[in-house]
Amino acid sequence: MSQKSVVLHLYRSLVRESKKFSSYNFREYSLRRVSVGFRENKNKNDTETKDLIQDALKNLEMVKRQAFINSMYSTNKLVVE
Repeated sequence: MSQKSVVLHLYRSLVRESKKFSSYNFREYSLRRVSVGFRENKNKNDTETKDLIQDALKNLEMVKRQAFINSMYSTNKLVVE
């Protein structure tokens, strides 16, 4: 896969996993953090991008774990939801 398609796949995966948080605050923070992080790094060169891809893969695994843990301890919905 080309580097652009890998980055796009990572972005979509992070957004998909971020939407799995049952808590509104965690979900919105995670979605905001993903979009800001990708926007900040969109003009990086190839060597920096490879390092950022590795970091994003680690973050994806972390978000998966955190969303699962968050779903185990779900609470009532907030008014803003």
